[in-house]
Amino acid sequence: MTGARQAYVNAVVRNYVRLPGTPLRASRRDRKLAAAFYDRHIPLRVVWAAFVIAAARWAIRSPQQRRLEKIRTLYYFLPALDEVLAVKPDPGYVRYLAEKLRPFVAEKERLLAAA
Repeated sequence: MTGARQAYVNAVVRNYVRLPGTPLRASRRDRKLAAAFYDRHIPLRVVWAAFVIAAARWAIRSPQQRRLEKIRTLYYFLPALDEVLAVKPDPGYVRYLAEKLRPFVAEKERLLAAA
């Protein structure tokens, strides 16, 4: 794997495991999918936007909605990635959602530090 490709995969995986509901470690399959994102020339900002949108949908739910199962794989984010590629959401909206996710990410980072 080239240095640029490895750095990209590491960035995707590092952000993925920090999201609420995701595993503490990425699987080999997750790393292969991240490498496929690189091969498809998907910018990291697009991957990050997909992460934010899907994680917000997973974590921020009304009390009347049932809690969703844990996210087991990076593949969970593929529909959101396709959505971001097709719709190109407003960057301000993505930042807004990222701010809403901040407490969930902080909790996940505490879990990662303890692991």
